[in-house]
Amino acid sequence: MSHDEDHIAGTREKLVRMANQIATFFHSKPREEGIAGLAEHINKFWEPRMRRQLFEMLDSGGENFDDLVIAASAKIKRPKTPEQADLGLGYGKPAQTEGAAVRK
Repeated sequence: MSHDEDHIAGTREKLVRMANQIATFFHSKPREEGIAGLAEHINKFWEPRMRRQLFEMLDSGGENFDDLVIAASAKIKRPKTPEQADLGLGYGKPAQTEGAAVRK
């Protein structure tokens, strides 16, 4: 495994650990309150890159996540992909629609 792969794996493990630590706290609340509280905490304090990585891991199976994290994911704001964010700022090229004329 390269240094970059080690760093990525370490970052992912840290995000899982952080999300699960938050879930551990919110398990002391009634379930719906815990789900809402966990989602609110992540929405407030995790930057979009962290939330994007969270959803990448959840979308690929969500292994090692506490069940409360998985339940709260429906209430966590899913950030735009970097490409969508760039397009929203006027960077990059929008995808060409089928049948559109190519200008030269």
